[in-house]
Amino acid sequence: MAYWLMKSEPDVFGIDDLERVGVEPWEGVRNYQARNMMRDEMRAGDRVLFYHSNTEVPGIVGVMRVHREGYPDEAAFDPEHRYYDPKSDPDHPRWYRVDVAFEEKFAEVIPLAWLKEQPEMADSPLVRKGNRLSILPVTDAQWDFILAHAERK
Repeated sequence: MAYWLMKSEPDVFGIDDLERVGVEPWEGVRNYQARNMMRDEMRAGDRVLFYHSNTEVPGIVGVMRVHREGYPDEAAFDPEHRYYDPKSDPDHPRWYRVDVAFEEKFAEVIPLAWLKEQPEMADSPLVRKGNRLSILPVTDAQWDFILAHAERK
């Protein structure tokens, strides 16, 4: 099993939305490195930290798991969809997605500002300046550290 962190803006799709629907396609990723992780590396059962970005207090808000492994992001084929890409087609898909399933919502956000101060997180791409990826690998040690500091409901 591998561990990941996936970012989403809560006003687009947040942890509360995932809790409500249970399972959801993680669509709209338009970065090749993140796409490759979903297409080639993520496996059903992998656990994922849900991270809220572009909000007053960005940070980790809960846990989900990969429910379905990478498959073509059909939103890229639909000209009416906000994630449409005219260079992607069903015979040669450019973009992929995974389905994620809700596991738990933390009682409090684990803030990015706090994570940046922790020596245990120093090697994480999450705390490095200039990192804009929406999907990041998480080491076993980082996963354990984060869950040890999460306020569980």
